[in-house]
Amino acid sequence: MVKVRASAKKTKPSVRTKKDAASAKKTKPSVRTKKDAASAKKTKPSVRTKKDIFRGELVENRIVIWNLDSSRAIFKGAFYGKPLGVPKPKGDDFNAPLILDLIEGYYLATNDKLRVFDVQTKKRVSRRKIKEKCESEYVQFNEKFLVYEKLRNASYVVTPGIKFGCDFAVYEHGPGIDHAPYLVQVMEPGENMTGTGIVLAGRLATTVRKQFLIALPQIENGSVEFVSFDWWRA
Repeated sequence: MVKVRASAKKTKPSVRTKKDAASAKKTKPSVRTKKDAASAKKTKPSVRTKKDIFRGELVENRIVIWNLDSSRAIFKGAFYGKPLGVPKPKGDDFNAPLILDLIEGYYLATNDKLRVFDVQTKKRVSRRKIKEKCESEYVQFNEKFLVYEKLRNASYVVTPGIKFGCDFAVYEHGPGIDHAPYLVQVMEPGENMTGTGIVLAGRLATTVRKQFLIALPQIENGSVEFVSFDWWRA
């Protein structure tokens, strides 16, 4: 057994002098004046400012965010767009303008996060004009945007899937953090798809270790159904 020896030093109790008592008597409690009350009434709750809305310029069929701080904020927040000349950006560690696809820019604009201006006239481009531009650039834009919106609202990171031969590549966390587990092809309900097309899509998806999904948007009620394919050896 180990014995522990307590400290033998004696502690003197604190003694309150007359000077301390006099000082305590002179201390006045804090009093709230009318001026303080008026100041408190004037305090307003925090309001979202214009700084929270980013500025972009429409350049042909892309939207460019020239401000570098805005570019980093938009990309780091949810991986919108791609920094110009940076093939594999990591977080906000880049010094380049951000290039947004039209569908990304339209989504941000409809959520009051982006204001778009014409690169030549410097006049603001309305959401209606942005949508008209999207409809002229994308086949089945309304159907594709509905799918994009549903996935984004569900907190997925959605990027163009052109390098995989589909409409969207979908991440759970984001490029550079994980690989996109899903490839999405948008089709209208009732649209025909050949057996060869299914095999080609499935072969591509399994080659890059991803799951191929067909998205079936219903414009009338704003819903989207997803059909997946599982592959196994015969």
